[in-house]
Amino acid sequence: QVQLAESGGGLVQAGGSLRLSCTASGNIFSTNTMGWYRQAPGTQRELVASMMSGGNTNYADSVKGRFTISRDNAKKTVYLQMTSLKPEDTAVYYCYVSYLGAHTTWGPGTQVTVSS
Repeated sequence: QVQLAESGGGLVQAGGSLRLSCTASGNIFSTNTMGWYRQAPGTQRELVASMMSGGNTNYADSVKGRFTISRDNAKKTVYLQMTSLKPEDTAVYYCYVSYLGAHTTWGPGTQVTVSS
């Protein structure tokens, strides 16, 4: 059974920074994708960033140049370094890990609030 534990959310002023962390427990396949989705009230869920175990990354256009995803495969941990935060970044951020094409585990979500 794979579980994800998230940390790092909170309240920050516009222009500030936060770093989210997500660690997987249990056994997961070494070949996988980990990343972050977010959902704000009244909006559709969107993929923020993802990173394959081999290093390939993907970012939403809205966060390119501001957010950086990284991971430590040995620790089964993925990070999201968020800089130059904007009020529109306010959302619940959900960590996920996906493997074998169709197997996905989600974290419980962590709130990120950016004040203007």
